[in-house]
Amino acid sequence: MKPAPLQPRRLSDSIVERIETLVLEGSLRPGERLPAERALAEEFGVSRPSVREAIQKLVARGLLVSRHGGGTFVNSTLGASFRDPMIELLGRNPEAQRDLIEFRHTLEGACAYYAAQRATAPDRERLKAAFERVQDCYLQQGRISRADEGRADALFHLAIAEASHNAVLLHTIRSLFELLEHNVVTNIGGMLPLGSAVRDKLLAQHQSLYDAIVGGRPDDARRLASEHMDYVQEVLDETHDEARRIERAQRRREPA
Repeated sequence: MKPAPLQPRRLSDSIVERIETLVLEGSLRPGERLPAERALAEEFGVSRPSVREAIQKLVARGLLVSRHGGGTFVNSTLGASFRDPMIELLGRNPEAQRDLIEFRHTLEGACAYYAAQRATAPDRERLKAAFERVQDCYLQQGRISRADEGRADALFHLAIAEASHNAVLLHTIRSLFELLEHNVVTNIGGMLPLGSAVRDKLLAQHQSLYDAIVGGRPDDARRLASEHMDYVQEVLDETHDEARRIERAQRRREPA
C-alpha cells in the first residue's frame, strides 16, 4: 500500500507558529497590540494575505482578538486564572494570604534559580531597571503609596520570572500577577508598623537576590528567594500576634 503523499505546508501555518511562540515566550503579552499586517509581513518575509490568514486562524482559536478599525491584540484574558471578585475574596482572608506566601515560596525560588542560570544581557537590563524602581520606592518612604510600592515589588518578581526562560513559570506568575500585587500591598501594610529596620532588611534581601541572579549563582538565588518569603511570613506573624495581644489588653477592664 502506497503511503499518502505529504501535503505541502501552508505558509500561514508557519506564521501561526511564529506568533504562538512569541506569545508563549512572553514577547507578546496579553492585551498587547500586534504590529500592522504590513509590518508583520515585512518582519516574517511573507505576503500580507498570508499574515491575514494566520491572524484569522489565531482569532478563531481565541489567542488573538481583532477590533474593527482598531487593530489586532493578544487576548487580554489569556492565563487569567484569578480575577475579581476572587482577588478581593482572597485578599480579605488571612489564611489565603498565608497560602499565597507558601505558594510563592516554591514558585519564586524556582524562578530565581533558572533566572540565575539563563538570564541574558537584555534580561539583566530589565532586572536592573525593575530593582532600581524597588530601591526608589524605599527611598521615597512616606511619599509614595502602598499601591505604587507593591506594584514595583511585584514587577521585580515578574522580571525574575521572565528571566527564567521557563514558559510555564512565566505564565503562572503572569496569570497570578494581580493577586501577587495585592498580596505584596497587603504585606507592606502589615509590616509598616514595625518600622524602618524591617524595610531595610527587605531592601537588603532584594539586593542580595538581584546580585545572585545577575551574578549567575542559581543555588544562592533560590535560597535567597526562599529566605525572603520566610522572613515576610515571620514578620507578618509577629505583627498579627502583637495586634491580638493589644486587642486582649483593650478588652480588659479596670476593677470598679
